[in-house]
Parts: sequence; C-alpha cells; structure tokens
Amino acid sequence: MSHKPLVSIVMGSDSDLEIMRETGKALEELGIAYEIDVTSAHRSPDRTADYARQAGGRGIRVIVAGAGGAAHLAGVIAAHTTLPVIGVPIPSTSLQGMDSLLATVQMPAGIPVATVAIGKPGAANAGILAAQILALSDSGLAKKLAGHKEKLARGVEEKSKKLKNSIEK
Repeated sequence: MSHKPLVSIVMGSDSDLEIMRETGKALEELGIAYEIDVTSAHRSPDRTADYARQAGGRGIRVIVAGAGGAAHLAGVIAAHTTLPVIGVPIPSTSLQGMDSLLATVQMPAGIPVATVAIGKPGAANAGILAAQILALSDSGLAKKLAGHKEKLARGVEEKSKKLKNSIEK
C-alpha cells in the first residue's frame, strides 16, 4: 500500500467512526492509502472549508464524507473543491438516516455529491467507488477491482451450491 493518502475520509463527528471505518477497510483491501479526520459543516465551518480547499494540494484525489442529521458536510466540502466527493449518510437520528440521505443527495446543480446507501453498506461502497475513480488512471488498481468482483461472484456460487446441497439432503 502506498503511504501517501489518495483518499480522505472525513466525518462530522467522531461518533460516526464505527461506520466510516468500513470505507477504510474497503480501501485497505485494495491497497489504497487514506487519511481520516473529523470536521463539521456546522460546528467548524471555516475548518471544513480550509480542509476542502487544501485536500488537492496534499495529494488527495477523492473525498468521502460521512455525516448524520442535517448532513451538509459532503455538500459544503464539494462547494470548496473540484475533487470528487462521495457522501455517506449516517443513521444518527430517529429518522434512521433518511434525513441524512436526503440532505446529502439533494444537491443543487453544479455542486455534485455522489451519494451511497445509508450506514455501513454505503460506507463500504464509498471506498469501492473511490477506488473505481482512482482506477481510471491506474491499471493495477483496475485489476484489483476486477479481482474483487470475481471474489463476490465466487461467493455467490459457493452459497448457491451450499443451498442446493442442503435442499437435496
């Protein structure tokens, strides 16, 4: 794994870490270095804007932002950078992440945020999506992603055989 981070994982609160670790796990499996931090669109807006503006200069190529509730983090970051931003809605309120999903996905024209599923599945997919973006200019990473897809397909085949064998008995 390269030591210079290419992906930045950021979250609105350290309480989001358990979910956002899934992004890190996906990146680690593909050998992609990342950094991880906390900043808030609402509680630290200047810090968040500085973070977004400086990310490209640090060599970051993709930003993954997880936030719950009003979930404006990904959008605020996208407003301050031209890097691809992937939003992960965090299920942190009684609305179970639906508020976060809508806040993250409903961006105005001109400020895109790619938005994935709520919670851990979305966080894992954010890591894979970040890898797919990076793989556009990295054939070695593209091969690792192809291997990942093959592994998923083999898993389905194994489960199918296991199910058929258990039914036939």
